[in-house]
Amino acid sequence: MASTITKFAHLQIPLEDIVQATNNFHRDNIIKYDGFGTTYIGRLFWSGRLMKIAAQRFDCKHREGDLEFLTKIAILSDLKHTNIVSIIGFCDEKDEKIIVTTYEANGSLRQYLNNPDLTLIKRLDISVGVARALSYLHSYE
Repeated sequence: MASTITKFAHLQIPLEDIVQATNNFHRDNIIKYDGFGTTYIGRLFWSGRLMKIAAQRFDCKHREGDLEFLTKIAILSDLKHTNIVSIIGFCDEKDEKIIVTTYEANGSLRQYLNNPDLTLIKRLDISVGVARALSYLHSYE
């Protein structure tokens, strides 16, 4: 595991920066909770710019999360597509495992598609974007 983390050392983000970006993991910043942990929205000043982020904080009680954590870092670091979130970095310190990605969403896709004001043309644009992302992922090696 240490050698895998070393491979991605250039993506490491200090815990204090993520804590500040998420307002100390404030509950008002929670955007998702699942079996692996909680995801928070925040604003991180990184690489000379302020960006909107999603910080997935893995639940360290479940050791199987270590493999999920490393796998997600490895996959996200290789994926480069306009319709797929990009990894900004990760944190693995003080018993915290956090993956930070760009945050592009304005709600869930389901919420967006259920909007009665969404035009047919926009629905088709979304469908094409999703299809392109799926095609990219299908050909990912």
